[in-house]
Amino acid sequence: MGHGHGHGGGSGHGHAGAGTDRRRLATALGVTLITAVLGAAGAVYTGSLALLADLGHLLTDAGALVAALIASVLATRPATTSRTYGMGRAEVLVAALNALTLVAVVVWVGIEAVQRLFVPAAIPGLPLLVIGVLGLIGNLVSLAVLAGGDRGNMNMRGAMLHVLGDALGSVGVLAAAVVLMTTGWPYADTIASLFIVALILPRAVALLREAAHVLLEGAPKGVDAQEVKAALLAVDGVADVHDLHVWAINDRTPAMSAHVVVDEEVSAHCGDTSVLDRAGQVLRERFGLDHSTLQVEHAAHTGHENHCG
Repeated sequence: MGHGHGHGGGSGHGHAGAGTDRRRLATALGVTLITAVLGAAGAVYTGSLALLADLGHLLTDAGALVAALIASVLATRPATTSRTYGMGRAEVLVAALNALTLVAVVVWVGIEAVQRLFVPAAIPGLPLLVIGVLGLIGNLVSLAVLAGGDRGNMNMRGAMLHVLGDALGSVGVLAAAVVLMTTGWPYADTIASLFIVALILPRAVALLREAAHVLLEGAPKGVDAQEVKAALLAVDGVADVHDLHVWAINDRTPAMSAHVVVDEEVSAHCGDTSVLDRAGQVLRERFGLDHSTLQVEHAAHTGHENHCG
């Protein structure tokens, strides 16, 4: 019986690039927190529900930036005997917590908005406009900082999407302020808050589902276990595949393991290592599975073990 292991050959990003991304994330986090403080002061002063909804989104953005920052740091730490995969799951746990918090904030804002449809609140338009402009400026600064980072890094792309969504929320606040100042329509702030809720809720739910999928050992996006099995069976010398599992450590590190039954004639002629090399190449090139563990078996051995899948 033999064992085969395939591992990726590097991050493709480099320590210098990772350090630059961490500085960009830290800068964007600082700008976001300053904007959140201004938004909180504005929400208290004006009583604007739209500003409160936007504040919830800002805090979630801050959490997403912190998670990306943590992930960038933890990615440089090697695995240990007690954490054999390192701490790659930390960012997934933080993402799930961020999503749950955001869903709670959005639900509360939505309930409050529905109540205000029946009893609208008096919101001063000018302070709302000023806070909205400052918030939008902060979001645009953060976007400009993050845009210079590594576009191929999922954490950086996720952080940019969060900030972009908040910029759209700031646009909603500005629209409410303009309507209030020009028409005095009392429902403008409430409608803007519902718009922000509609914008944020699907993203929060999607993030929660993605995090739960990883935590529940689901197959990585774009990788079908049946297709992986079929591809392995097509490798010359592979007679059967069982106990195949595909999962992800985090959103960038897919992994798989399987028991591979090799043809005894091929094994005798070429050796098990040759079959493993071909199988590993297929897994890397077709499915991006750089981290694979294949247990080689001969047909006579398969009757002496319990199959798990």
